[in-house]
Amino acid sequence: MELAFTGPVIEWRGPAPYYFVRVPAEESADIRDVAAMATYGWGVIPVEARLGEVAFETSLFPKDGGYLLPLKSAVRKPRGLGSGDEVTVELTVRL
Repeated sequence: MELAFTGPVIEWRGPAPYYFVRVPAEESADIRDVAAMATYGWGVIPVEARLGEVAFETSLFPKDGGYLLPLKSAVRKPRGLGSGDEVTVELTVRL
């Protein structure tokens, strides 16, 4: 399953700051349709993501009926991305 969407980078401050992009509701609904085939536990969904030229592997985290895409520092920092910046994401759910 391949998806594309645009959204703001959000910061979650826990023991360490983490950065995410929220998957929009429509795309989250599509992911829920295949979640049982994709998840490896705890509701996380393995994906391959791309921001521009940079591709990386991670897992979507379930949150409030949708999903959050974590942005690794190695992806975010070289592009100078921070909280509130808009990004366009291409996403492939690994089934």
